[in-house]
Order: sequence, then structure tokens, then C-alpha cells
Amino acid sequence: MPLSEEERKRLEELESDLTAEDPRLAHDLLSGSVGHSFRTSTSFGAMACLIGVALLVAGISSQIIALGVGGFLLMGAGAYLLLDKQKG
Repeated sequence: MPLSEEERKRLEELESDLTAEDPRLAHDLLSGSVGHSFRTSTSFGAMACLIGVALLVAGISSQIIALGVGGFLLMGAGAYLLLDKQKG
């Protein structure tokens, strides 16, 4: 469904307001670099969580405390990367 003239005009006003208020964000949104960094941190966070869980389970089952603690810390770092929405 195409936009009406009023909607198109309002959209252009919002774009100019965004460019005036936060030119860095406007540039990032127009260039598409926001999506790339989001996907990268999300994939690294997911991998870190999965590896951390595996190390935690391995540490518990083998009763090696350092391995379990390392797995827990890696899992926490991965969760931070997954949940962190304030980049930059």
C-alpha cells in the first residue's frame, strides 16, 4: 500500500528531525551498519553462552572447580552480549 502525501511528508519531517538531533544515529541507520554489528554481537553472545554451559557442565561432572567457574563466567559474558542493547 503506497503512502499518502500527508504520510510521506510526515515521514520526511521525522527523518530531518532525526538527522538534526542525532546525525550519527541517522548515518548508521542509512548505511545499514547497525544491523551488522547487532548480528555479530548476537552470534558471539550465543556461541559464548553455549560454550560456557558446556564448560560449566563439564566442570561440575569432572569436579574441576576452575573449569566450572570459567564456564560460568563465559556464560555470563555471552548473556551480556546477547542482552546488551546500548551499543556505542
